[in-house]
Amino acid sequence: MKKGTKLRIADFVHGTDGLGNQNFAPPKGKAIEQSAATFLVQQASLYPGEVTVVALGPLTNIALVSILGILFSADLVFRSCSENSSMLQALELDPDFAKKVGQIVLLGGAFAVNGNVNPAAEANIFGDPDAADLVFTSGADILAVGINITHQVVLTDTDREKLSKSKGKLAQYLCKILEVYFSYHHLAYNTAGVYLHDPTTLLAAVNPSLLTYAEGVVRVQTSGIMRGLTIFYNKKKRFGEVTEWSDKPNVKVAVTVDAPAVVELVMERLMNS
Repeated sequence: MKKGTKLRIADFVHGTDGLGNQNFAPPKGKAIEQSAATFLVQQASLYPGEVTVVALGPLTNIALVSILGILFSADLVFRSCSENSSMLQALELDPDFAKKVGQIVLLGGAFAVNGNVNPAAEANIFGDPDAADLVFTSGADILAVGINITHQVVLTDTDREKLSKSKGKLAQYLCKILEVYFSYHHLAYNTAGVYLHDPTTLLAAVNPSLLTYAEGVVRVQTSGIMRGLTIFYNKKKRFGEVTEWSDKPNVKVAVTVDAPAVVELVMERLMNS
C-alpha cells in the first residue's frame, strides 16, 4: 500500500493468460461496479459475523477496508460520486469491519521455510507487505495458511493422469490448463506434482478440521532484503520491554495438514463434476 510493490505477472508459473496459455474466450459476465473494498464493507454490514473472506492474493483491498475504516468517522452519509470517492465513503460508514467480518482465511506467508518469490517472502505477502501487516494486526478473526503447509499437499503426476481419464467436466478443464504449472514444478522444485495452494486454503475455510493451528501474533517485514517475511510470535516467551509486538491481537496460523485427505477431496470433486 505505502511503497507500491510492482505488480508481478508469474507467467512462467501459470502461463501468459494465467490459464496455461489456453487462450480461452473472454468470460461473458461483467464485473460489478463496486470496488472490492466497498463490496467487502457492504457484505460484512449486511451479514455481520457470517461472512468468510477467502483471500488468495495480496491483501490490499482488505487492508484498505481495515485502515481507512479506522481513520474516518462513521457518521457520514454515503452519496453517489466517483468510484474512488465511493470507496472512501463506504469505508467511512464502517470503521468496524474487522469486528463485523466473520473470518478471513488467507493464503500467505512462509513461516520458517523459504519463500517462493525469494528466500524470505511468499508471493501474496510480498505483493503488498504493508497491507499484510495491517491485516494481521487488525483484530479480525484470521486463519493463515502458509506455503509451509501447502507445499505438503501435492497433486501428483499420477493424480493428473487419473483426472485426464475421468469424465468430470472440471477435471478435463483442469487438465487443459495444467501443463505449464506441472512443467514449472518439475523444473523449479524437482517434484513429480504440483502444490495445491489455493485448494488447501479454500478447504481450510470449508473444513478447518483438516488442519491444526497455533495462535499468536504475526508481523510482516515491510522493508529491506527481508521485505515480505512473515514472523509468528507464539507469546510463550515473555519480553520485558514494550515493542511493536506488544498487545497485538492473536491470529491462527496453520501448522499441520491432512494432505492425503485434502488431495482426496479435490480429486473426488473434480472427477465427479
